[in-house]
Amino acid sequence: MKRFLLCLFLCALVPLAALSQELDEETLLSPTPSMVTSTPEPPEQVYAVSDVDITEVEIAIEEDARPDFVHKLLEVAIGELGYTEGPNNYSKYGEWSGDANAAWCAEFVCWCVDQTDQRWGTTLLTQIYPNYSGQNTGRDWFLAKGRFVYRKGNCPGWGYQWIKGSSQILRKNDYIPRSGDLVFFSYNDAGDTEHVALVEYCARNTAGEVLVHVIEGNNPSSVQRNSYRLDDSQILGFGVCEEIIGTTMRYGNSGEVVLAFQHKLHDLGLLDERHLTGVYGGNTKAAVMRFQEEWMSSQSVNGIADQATQQAIDAELETRVNNDPSSWLVTE
Repeated sequence: MKRFLLCLFLCALVPLAALSQELDEETLLSPTPSMVTSTPEPPEQVYAVSDVDITEVEIAIEEDARPDFVHKLLEVAIGELGYTEGPNNYSKYGEWSGDANAAWCAEFVCWCVDQTDQRWGTTLLTQIYPNYSGQNTGRDWFLAKGRFVYRKGNCPGWGYQWIKGSSQILRKNDYIPRSGDLVFFSYNDAGDTEHVALVEYCARNTAGEVLVHVIEGNNPSSVQRNSYRLDDSQILGFGVCEEIIGTTMRYGNSGEVVLAFQHKLHDLGLLDERHLTGVYGGNTKAAVMRFQEEWMSSQSVNGIADQATQQAIDAELETRVNNDPSSWLVTE
């Protein structure tokens, strides 16, 4: 009798369990009103904001002679002041780049570079300046060229930076951008670039602060002049239009600047030609370690091409050239 009752009880549980499973699946497949979400609105575009008082007294910082293309590029950019976008973010700069309704700060800069090439026969676009529109693309292009300087002086994933020919490492806010440089802005901890502008000149106010004067597009809807304090946390760094920046290189880095460095190691007989790849891998690291061990008695043998190592390599190459009779110039 007990076995019969137990069997009857278990048989009754089976359909209940099945029903419970069906209800659970229906609950998962048919969300309740609290689970239904509408399509999120796209986030509003964030713009660079300046806290510089336009009435501040300031004196322009004198620059050394600038490349002629800088003056031509600024002439083009100045000629665009006042241009205002149309409906739905339309701009001629976006249309030129392939997306008429794109956020167009980078497109404006690239358009100006292209116009400079067309008017004066220069070859700046893709050589001195990138042709780009995507986030981080311009920054990464300058990094690969060895011409991006971080405002804080330390290049993430690479190392400390310096002005070529200087014995000093760049510290936070040491680098004062020059006319023709690009200034990149970031509004997040990841360091993603959100805005870019063309440097017109820099100045100091009566408090000794450096003010970066720029020409920029799409902030928020027109081409205009603006200025930012050099120590503004929005400023990530600068795309430099000349070969004046040195950057520490290490395992994992890549780009044209790495390839140029590998050629130096090859000229010293430390790296085979087949390893001239533009990627700082194990063979490059080993070559640097060998140089540090054999040529730099006070240097840590770590395979990192820091300022001291790069400058020692340059000095050794210069010595070899000067001692090579085939390089001597004979004049009558």
